[in-house]
Amino acid sequence: MTPTTPIVVSATSPTSEEAKNVSLRYYEDIVGRDHGRPASRQETLDAQAGYPSDDLVAPLGILLLARQGATVLGCAGMRVRPGDIGEVTRVFVEPAARGKGVGRLLMKELERKSRELGLHALRLDTRTDLVEARSLYASLGYIEGEAHNTDPYANHWFRKELA
Repeated sequence: MTPTTPIVVSATSPTSEEAKNVSLRYYEDIVGRDHGRPASRQETLDAQAGYPSDDLVAPLGILLLARQGATVLGCAGMRVRPGDIGEVTRVFVEPAARGKGVGRLLMKELERKSRELGLHALRLDTRTDLVEARSLYASLGYIEGEAHNTDPYANHWFRKELA
């Protein structure tokens, strides 16, 4: 892989090995941030089991992976909710790939796919400690508003109308 190798974003099955592996790293990252220390293997597995991704498949969901060559750089998912709204989930970029536009590419592709499905808005939730994510969402036009769920780990709720 060279620095000029393009980053490709494409849909994958949440049961693929690549998806399972990046999901594990996602949970390792967010559990570690929440605890203020590296997450144990068991904590990571417990978190992953508590929030399954097996519904991120067409026609009512999608899971995207960003790859550069054979290297997975990140992921993002979306579930279709009532009222033609998509709920964004599992947005994660590997630490070594952060600050390089990978999260933006994933979110833009989720928005494009959501429009293709006829959705009129996307919503998401995030935590206070996920500063980079909140900054990304705001830069993409997501507006912070009222809570749309009761997730005990969510502190901020965003929404974006799709044109």
